[in-house]
Amino acid sequence: MSTRTSPGPHIEVRGLHRSYGSGADAFEAVRGVDLVVEPGTVVALLGTNGAGKTSALEVVEGLAPPSSGEVRVLGLDPVADRAEVRRRTGVLLQTSGFPADLTVAETLRMWAATMTAPRPVADALADLDLAGRADVRVRALSGGELRRLDLACTLLGEPEVVLLDEPTTGLDPESRRRVWELVAGLRDRGCSVLLTTHHLEEAEELADRVAIMHAGRIVREGTPAELGADRPATIRFEGAAAGLPDLAGLPAVARVGTDHGTTTLESRDLQATLTALLTAAADRDVRLPGLEARSASLESVFLAIASGEEPAAAPTPEPARPTGGAAR
Repeated sequence: MSTRTSPGPHIEVRGLHRSYGSGADAFEAVRGVDLVVEPGTVVALLGTNGAGKTSALEVVEGLAPPSSGEVRVLGLDPVADRAEVRRRTGVLLQTSGFPADLTVAETLRMWAATMTAPRPVADALADLDLAGRADVRVRALSGGELRRLDLACTLLGEPEVVLLDEPTTGLDPESRRRVWELVAGLRDRGCSVLLTTHHLEEAEELADRVAIMHAGRIVREGTPAELGADRPATIRFEGAAAGLPDLAGLPAVARVGTDHGTTTLESRDLQATLTALLTAAADRDVRLPGLEARSASLESVFLAIASGEEPAAAPTPEPARPTGGAAR
């Protein structure tokens, strides 16, 4: 892929509101969102169903105007300057609408015909592991293959900005890993990527920064490590703690609970707690079936917000803007 330089943030969202309907029947889906995506970075937008992430993404894509606030993509208005913005962006929607009677290769050639300087179709097929399916009609593709065709079309124009709405939905683990490699490659070439996903592992693997939406607002933002820094680690094992000392008295234990036959310890220092637990079990010849120890994760942060356990925190200050070019 070629590379060009585009100064400043690739995506800037300031005070974005988006409402549906009017008057007493109006529903505000996005309620004052601020978000910046720099060149050469991947930002994951997370949220429970109905949090407003797709509504916000559609405004960035230029599919709808904001009710209020400002959105800039490559310094341009994605609605007023749609022709220029669309030429330089790649958009992957949750669903596609390809003609069922075309083959995979014909679909890509049709898509390429709408672009100024597309990549070779053969390269796009190879990148998404579709070369062996080039002559297969779209109607005969599996869900995962159709999703890969979606992504091949998204990247065909060598975009500077890539917007991915649930990019790995329906993919098997091998195909999902391949998509992750492609997204990492886009970042390395200076592209900016804004994606929504329900796979928290995906966000932890790919994202430089994560923004979590809840009830129309971004309530937490930062790197995956920053978001998990104030959450406890967890230790789980099957069964009760029979034969062990009081687990609440082990070093750094914040909470002990038992649910459906599984004992869970929350720890402020995973190594200290786990060492003490294993020592106590060995001294008393107690087995800990299904023992599992996990550092604080993005999942724990997300679930705490979704359940209302953790209140919205103040937004993390924006990082210093990196330098670098953008692909296309």
